[in-house]
Amino acid sequence: MRLPQIQIRTTDAQIDLSISKPQQYIKQPKATQHIEQPAAILDINTTRGVLRVDSSQARRDLGLIGPIESTANYAERGKQEAQQGMARRVKEGRVMMENAGKDQGRATIQNIAKQNHGPHRVQFNIKFVPSIGSVKIDYTPGTTDVNIQRREPKIDAQVNKPIHEYTPGKVTGTLIQRPDVDIDVII
Repeated sequence: MRLPQIQIRTTDAQIDLSISKPQQYIKQPKATQHIEQPAAILDINTTRGVLRVDSSQARRDLGLIGPIESTANYAERGKQEAQQGMARRVKEGRVMMENAGKDQGRATIQNIAKQNHGPHRVQFNIKFVPSIGSVKIDYTPGTTDVNIQRREPKIDAQVNKPIHEYTPGKVTGTLIQRPDVDIDVII
């Protein structure tokens, strides 16, 4: 026995597509900005340092003194020498007075003359000129006061919107061949 058979034939659909691509244009303009930096306010106050150097003692040690002080020193030294001379003469006169009646007048005068005449010994030693610590230094340091007032920058910025143009794409389709299904029964 023969069984009937089914025969199926199909025809695919054919479509023609027409595609136009989308177009997009984007541009970002630069921001508009204005920046200004005001100068800071700077205030500086200083006091001068003071250096005092007193070298008068060192100059005196070297023998370098002014005319007024030199005159005063010589006057004082002259007064002292005169007083010492008067005291020596009084002492010598008293010695001569005490020994006059004892027949020693001639010997007394000879002894006084020997004491006043002849080389006088001067002590010799090393002397540091000027003396140590004779220059006096006094320093008062100066001060510096710095005052800075910071000033903020002025920033004015405007953001510009982007330029955006968009054309959407299109797809159109045309059916060229319709789909078809044929079914036959073969006996």
